[in-house]
Amino acid sequence: MLLFLDMDGTLIPFGGPGPYPEYGAGGRAAGAHPLLRRVDPALGARLGGLGCELVWATTWLDDANDLVAPWLGLPSLPVVEWPDPGPSEPGESYGWPCSPHWKTPALVRWAAGRAFVWVDDEVGEVDRDWVAVHHPAPALVHRVDHRYGVTGADLAVVEEWLSGGPGVR
Repeated sequence: MLLFLDMDGTLIPFGGPGPYPEYGAGGRAAGAHPLLRRVDPALGARLGGLGCELVWATTWLDDANDLVAPWLGLPSLPVVEWPDPGPSEPGESYGWPCSPHWKTPALVRWAAGRAFVWVDDEVGEVDRDWVAVHHPAPALVHRVDHRYGVTGADLAVVEEWLSGGPGVR
C-alpha cells in the first residue's frame, strides 16, 4: 500500500489563525526552511507506523528527502517526479466536466494499479471520482485542512480506512 504525502498545507500548515506551534530548536533543516518548525517531528513515527510505503507527492521533490525526512526521522523516500505540463489548455478536464487536480492523473500512473492513500490539502470530490474510475485498486483520497495540516483526526481516518473500516475510495 502506497501513501502519497504532500508538503505545503498538508505537513506544513499555513493560512490559519496562527500563531503556529513550533517544534525543535531549528538545526540544518529549519535553517534551510524555517516553516519546517511547524511540522511536529512526532508525525514521522506516526506516518511510519501506518505500514505503508511512504512516497513524497510534493513539488519539493528531492528537497523533501534532504530537509523533511531527517526532520521527521524518516529514511529517504521515493519521490514522484511530475511530468512537464506540456502544451495543454487551461482547465483541461481529461474528458470530465470538471478538471481533477493536476497531480491526480500522475499519481494514478505512479501507483501502477497498487492500492494507495493520498493525503493533500488541495483534493476534492472530482479527484475521488476520477481515481475511482481510472484506478483499478482501492484508493483513499483524503483532504487535509491547510490551516492545521495533518492532524490526529486525519491520521485516524487513514488508519480506519487501512484497517478496512468504513470509508469511500
